[in-house]
Amino acid sequence: MRWLILYARSRQVPTSAAAVALVALAAWACNRDGAGPLAEGVAVLVLTANVAAASVGLGGRDVALDRTAAIRWAPRRAAHVLLAGAGAGAALLAVQAAGARLAPIALVVRDSAGLAGLAALGAVLCGAQFAWTLPVGWLAFTLLVPVPPGLAGEVGGWMIISPATTASAATAWALLATGTVLYAAAGPRR
Repeated sequence: MRWLILYARSRQVPTSAAAVALVALAAWACNRDGAGPLAEGVAVLVLTANVAAASVGLGGRDVALDRTAAIRWAPRRAAHVLLAGAGAGAALLAVQAAGARLAPIALVVRDSAGLAGLAALGAVLCGAQFAWTLPVGWLAFTLLVPVPPGLAGEVGGWMIISPATTASAATAWALLATGTVLYAAAGPRR
């Protein structure tokens, strides 16, 4: 298992995990008394911060060295994206289990999956150091621009629309699939 420890350290997983835990702790501290539910926008903000913290590790210190390694990167990259999304969602669900009233579980699962896919897509398009830009940018768009009615609104505002809507769920899962496949195949941009 030594390769797993080396991989985790080279991808700054301990630092990312500490940042995710800190964001989750802040969300719990803001709502530990249970005075009222956090707005879904705040829950989505926490998820986005968690995914942004985890996206730091989507590239190693030397991308050229990673590309010349004699190991298969595609399964490791795909697992990294999926685990980053799962960790972001699990941290928020742990806060909910500790008594804070948050967004529904379906929304947490859908949004953490879609945001992880966006981060992977950001790594492919912008490089690992800027992988956070797509999730944060889409969140800003979603929270600041009024959601238009109809299918365009369900696709554009998939983060805050009810998880029961087919278009918002399909958008999130399509982002996860597209981002994971492209990142696993191509890796981060140089």
